[in-house]
Amino acid sequence: QVQFVESGGGLVQPGGSLRLSCAASGTIFRIYAMGWYRQAPGKQRELVATITSGSITNYADSVKGRFTISRDNAKNTVYLQMNSLKYEDTAVYYCNTLSGYDLQPSDYWGQGTQVTVSS
Repeated sequence: QVQFVESGGGLVQPGGSLRLSCAASGTIFRIYAMGWYRQAPGKQRELVATITSGSITNYADSVKGRFTISRDNAKNTVYLQMNSLKYEDTAVYYCNTLSGYDLQPSDYWGQGTQVTVSS
């Protein structure tokens, strides 16, 4: 069974940093593109960062220049380094595998990790 376990969230002041981790199991991690999603209260889940199996990265405009996605295939883990955090980054963050030309997530979701940016 595919599982994703996200961690590393917390409460941080504006301008601060956090590093999120997502450990995957039950899947051949290294062959998949991976993505970090976030969902703020009352909003749809949005894809904020992707990394291909070859470590090519892409970012939503809202986080470009502030967030960095990376992966460690030996540990089946994907990371999201978040710098210069803003109030609007407050959300629950999730990871997932991405498939197809349109980067569809799998049906499996972890519990997510809460990021709260507040002074």
